[in-house]
Amino acid sequence: MNREYVFYCPSGVICYVKRNFLLTGYRGGSRIRPMLTRRDLLTNMTRIAALASLVQIVPHPMNSALTSALAADSRDELIRQAPRARFWTSVPLAGKDCRSCHTTAITAKGQPHRHEENLVKCLLCAQNCFIRDGQRGRCRARINVSGELRSLVYGRPASIHVDPIEKKPFYHFLPGAAAFSLATAGCPLSCKFCQNWEISQAWPEDLKTSYTPPSLIVRSAYARKAPVIAFTYNEPTVFAEYLIDIARDAKKQGLRPVIISCGFMNKAPLLEMCQVLSAVKIDLKGFSENFYRNVCGAELKPVLNTIKEVSKRKVHLEIVNLVVPTLNDSEEMLRGLIEWILAEIGPDVPVHFTRFHPDYQLLNLPPTPVASLERAREMAMSRGINYAYVGNVPNHPGNHTYCPNCKKVVVKRMGFFLEEIHVKNGRCNFCRRKIAGVWA
Repeated sequence: MNREYVFYCPSGVICYVKRNFLLTGYRGGSRIRPMLTRRDLLTNMTRIAALASLVQIVPHPMNSALTSALAADSRDELIRQAPRARFWTSVPLAGKDCRSCHTTAITAKGQPHRHEENLVKCLLCAQNCFIRDGQRGRCRARINVSGELRSLVYGRPASIHVDPIEKKPFYHFLPGAAAFSLATAGCPLSCKFCQNWEISQAWPEDLKTSYTPPSLIVRSAYARKAPVIAFTYNEPTVFAEYLIDIARDAKKQGLRPVIISCGFMNKAPLLEMCQVLSAVKIDLKGFSENFYRNVCGAELKPVLNTIKEVSKRKVHLEIVNLVVPTLNDSEEMLRGLIEWILAEIGPDVPVHFTRFHPDYQLLNLPPTPVASLERAREMAMSRGINYAYVGNVPNHPGNHTYCPNCKKVVVKRMGFFLEEIHVKNGRCNFCRRKIAGVWA
C-alpha cells in the first residue's frame, strides 16, 4: 500500500519520511506515525467493508459522501493555512505597468484591456499561468484566493530521505556526502516518463503532510550529519519560497543547499535561488522543441536560458540528459545538445547521459540500450566535453571520473558509493591537473 511515514527522533528532529514502507508501534524510541491519504482511506474502507461482508465492492453512497466531505475539509483547511506566495502579479499590484502581464507588442499598441476581477499572473515558472479566482496554476501548488496567490506547499514536505549525493546525480560536488533530501507535491511539467509521478503529479491535498518549518528541516539535516540539503524528487521551483527560506538558514549553519531541477523557471526567482544555493543540477531532457511540448508539456528555450544563467553565477552546475529510446536518442539531437553545451557553457561542465526505465505513461518503451548511452558519452568526449558520464547503469566504467590530462581514474564509483578518490585540493593526484568541481 502506498503510504508516507514520518519518523521522529526523541529530540524532535525528522529522521526520514519513507514511501511504500509499513511499520507499526515504536522502534528505538522513534515514533512512527502513518499519514493516510484520501486514496488510502477509500481503499481501506472498501477492503474492510468487503471483508466484513457489509457492503459490495462498490462503495455505499454514504461512504462516498463521507469520503468527499473529509476530502473537502482537508482541502479547505490546507487553503486556509496557505501563506501568501511570492513571484506573481495582478492589476492592483502592477498598476500601470502592463508589461508585467502583456507582451511588448500588445502594450506598444496602447490598446485598452478589460481585466477579469481577481485575476492573477504567476511569474514563478515559464508557464506564466493566468489564474482565475479559486483556480490553480499548472503545478497545482499555487492557488488564487480572492486575488491573492497562495502557496499550498510551503512547509509541506511530502517526502524526506537521506541519499548519497551521487544519486542526484552530482559527481563533482562533495563526492560521498550525504544529502538530506526533500520534496513537496507539484510540478509545472507533465513528463510522460516521470519516475516520481506519484508526488510530482499529485495535488497537495492528496498527500497527507504536517507543517514543517524551515528551521526544523535545517536542524534535522544537521542532526543526521548531512552536509547537503537537496531539493529534489518533484520540481523544487514550485516550493521556491520554502526552498529559499531553508537554504538561507542552512548556509548560516554551514550546510550546502542544492537543487535538482527541470530548469523551467523565470529569471527573477532563479537569480534569487542562485544567491542561496551551492549547486544546481538541470535536467536537459532533450534538444527539441517538439520533444519538450509533446513529452513534457513545456518548452526548451526557458531551460536553455536557465542553464546559461546558472553558468554565470558562483554556483556549481551539472547537466543530465535522460536518453529515451525513439524519442530523444537520435544522433542529430544528441549532437545538437553536445554542441550547444560546448558553445554556451564550456567543456568542464559534467554531463550525465542517463538510462531510461519504463515508468508512468511510457511503460511501452524498453530501457535505454547501454550502447546508446556509450555512444552519447563517446560523442560528447570526442567533441571536447571533459566529464561525460553513463548514468543509471551501476558499475559501468562510464560512472568514473577520469582526469582529462593523464586519463587516469580520479574518482572510482561503485553504484552510488565511492571506492577510490584521487583528487586533492581540486587537482589530480597523478598529474596535478585541475579537476573541475567542488571537492571540499
